[in-house]
Amino acid sequence: MISEFQMNMKKKLNKALGFQKSHSTKQWVNKISSSKTKNNDENVGHDLSMIIPRTRSNPPLELTIDAASASSDDSIYNSWVVEHPSALDSFDRMIKAAKGKKIAVFLDYDGTLSPIVDDPNRAFMSDEMRAAVREVAKYFPTAIISGRGREKVKEFVQLGNVYYAGSHGMDIMAPPRPVKACDGKYHTVVAGKKGSEVLFQPAKKYLPAIQEMITELEEEIRKIHGASVEDNRFCVSVHFRQVREEDYNILQEKVKSVVKNYPEFHWSEGKMVMEIRPSIEWDKGHALEYLLDTLGMSNSNDVLPLYIGDDRTDEDAFKVIERRGQGFPIIVSSIPRETRASYSLHDPSEVLNFLLRLAKWSKSSSSSRPLAQIWGI
Repeated sequence: MISEFQMNMKKKLNKALGFQKSHSTKQWVNKISSSKTKNNDENVGHDLSMIIPRTRSNPPLELTIDAASASSDDSIYNSWVVEHPSALDSFDRMIKAAKGKKIAVFLDYDGTLSPIVDDPNRAFMSDEMRAAVREVAKYFPTAIISGRGREKVKEFVQLGNVYYAGSHGMDIMAPPRPVKACDGKYHTVVAGKKGSEVLFQPAKKYLPAIQEMITELEEEIRKIHGASVEDNRFCVSVHFRQVREEDYNILQEKVKSVVKNYPEFHWSEGKMVMEIRPSIEWDKGHALEYLLDTLGMSNSNDVLPLYIGDDRTDEDAFKVIERRGQGFPIIVSSIPRETRASYSLHDPSEVLNFLLRLAKWSKSSSSSRPLAQIWGI
C-alpha cells in the first residue's frame, strides 16, 4: 500500500515537473535544470531525485517512491524510457553496432549486480548473477568499478577472471603495463597468480588521514542508532538507511563537522549513504580510461566500452563514453532520472538478463573466442 508520505511526494514531483502526458523527457529535464536556478538550498543537486530538498524524512525520490507507487502511474517512467531505451529491447541493435569492434565490460556493484539492502554488509549477489558475470568475462575484458573497498567487493563477487577497481576507482588491480614517468609514483607491482600485476592507488598518501577520520567519525556517530561507518580503504561511507528520521540532521551535522577538519577531503550523498573522498581529480570515469589503457584498448576506433551502473558516481563513466562517441552507457533505475546514459535497465534482475544474453551471443558468435585462448592464459 502506498503511504501518505509517498503520495505527497508524488504530487510534489508532478507539480515540480509540471508534468503532462504530452511532455517529452527532454522537456521535463529542462524543468529540472531551470528549477535549480530558482532554489538556493545547498541540498539541491543535478538530477530528478534532488528536486525536493534532501533530509532524512524527505530523502531522494528514488528511495521514497517504491514499486507500488511507481506502478500507479507508469507514464512518467515510460516517457523517460523513450529517451533511454531498454538495453534488453535494444540488444540486437547494440550488437549490430558492435560488429567488428572489441567490447570491454564495466560494472558497478551495489544496485547493479546486487540489490540495495538495509545492511551494506549483506549486499550479496546471487549465484545466477555471479555465473553470468563469469561467463561474460570469458569473452570480454570485465571489470567491477565500485565505491566499496577493492578487497570487499572482491569478497562479494568471488571471481578470478575479472578486474577490480575499488574506492570509486582509486584502488585498481590491473594487468601489467609500461609505467609512465608521470604516474609511476602511484603504482606498485605485486605478484599475482598469473605473474606480476599493477596496483594503481592515486590516493595512497591520504591513507593516514582516512584512518584518523574513521576513528573520529565512529566516535561522533556512535550514539546515533542505525548509523555505521564503512572503511572503503581510500574513501569512507557513512550509512544511514536505518537511522531514524529525526536523527538524520544530527548525523549530517556530525559528519560535516569531522570533514571540516580535513580540507583535502569532500563529502557527497548517494543512496542512503554519505561518501567522503580525497579531493583529487579521479573518479570512475578516470578508472574506466585507465583500465582501457592498461588493457591496450584505448583506441576509440575499434573499442566499445559497455558500462552498467545505478549511482550518480557512475555518471562520470557515462561522460567518458559519451565523450568517446562510441560505447554503451547503461543506467539501472526504476524511476526517471537525469542521466548521460543512452540505455536503461529497470533493476538488477534485468542486468542479469542482459548479461545472460551477452554471454549467449558471445558463445554463438563465430568471431568470439574465449580470452584464455586469445591471450594464452
